[in-house]
Amino acid sequence: MIITYLGKQFFKIQQGDLVVAINPISKDSKGDVKGSRFGSDVALSTINHPDYNGFDMVSHGDNIPFSFSGPGDYEIKGIFIKALMTEATLDNKKYINTIYSFTVENISICFLGCISNSKLSTEIRGEIGNPDILFVPVGNSDLISTSDAYKLAVSLEPKIIIPMDYDEKTLKAFLKEGGQDKVSSIDKLTIKAKDIIGREGEIIVLSY
Repeated sequence: MIITYLGKQFFKIQQGDLVVAINPISKDSKGDVKGSRFGSDVALSTINHPDYNGFDMVSHGDNIPFSFSGPGDYEIKGIFIKALMTEATLDNKKYINTIYSFTVENISICFLGCISNSKLSTEIRGEIGNPDILFVPVGNSDLISTSDAYKLAVSLEPKIIIPMDYDEKTLKAFLKEGGQDKVSSIDKLTIKAKDIIGREGEIIVLSY
């Protein structure tokens, strides 16, 4: 599996010929980070906001992805996806935020998206379990605080934590919270299920 970070909460996950895009940045985004364009097989959006719902950016020619943007249970391309509803507040406006939990090549993944509250229900925690890889926002001022983001992340007992939606200041604070402030960023993460064994709450920073 190869995981590439493209800014904000935009990730490309590739396993063989399968490409999954998560929270692609729309061309209508007013943010500083502009999304990349590529073809994907599956596209997930956690929230209906231009920073996170650019499905058009991950369509290429005849390659139009199966796109999901709300709670439910889905199966596509051999992937079982649990999509769990939470709430978020952006620019003083309330949104539905969807947490996605799924497994690719025996690696379980949880993507928290635009989560604003560190208190997840017992039901949602039960559905998430203890993921191998957890994606958590750590620097968007509208969302969960950096400190609460780390506390929530470790409470889910993931093997690997990938921070997103960060800037230099908030990333530094998040790494300090985890006592891993000497972690260097990497361009992409290439990982197999056997590489997960023995890891506990390791923070991996992907650059963009």
